[in-house]
Amino acid sequence: MQTPRVEAQPLIAVRNVRVSSRWYSTLLAADSMPEHSHRDFYDRVFSSGQLVLQLHAWDEHDHPSLTNADAAPVGHGLVLWFQVSDFDAAVDRARALGATVLKWPEFNPAPRHREIWLRDPDGYVVVLSSPDGEND
Repeated sequence: MQTPRVEAQPLIAVRNVRVSSRWYSTLLAADSMPEHSHRDFYDRVFSSGQLVLQLHAWDEHDHPSLTNADAAPVGHGLVLWFQVSDFDAAVDRARALGATVLKWPEFNPAPRHREIWLRDPDGYVVVLSSPDGEND
């Protein structure tokens, strides 16, 4: 019997799907996707053909926990973490986007990688990291 494979497909609620989609697509150098009729309410971000993030508009389609954007602090306790193979270029893209930087690139000795901590347009915390053990 083969072990089941699990792939994370996080979904966050955002105030403007198009703005967030452009921001994440630029930051992550994501695959370009064709225009579709639901883009004002829902979009997906892909990297090398793999789904890495879903974006959904607040208060659309009456989904549980995707209503009332002001009910709680944005993403309290949530960190969107992306490992990128082009860390230095990703940092340059974050700068070009004018992203709010919470922690500039630094080396984390436990996983032996570099990290930069940012805020996205909705205030979610986003971390970009280089691959673990990059300095081995």
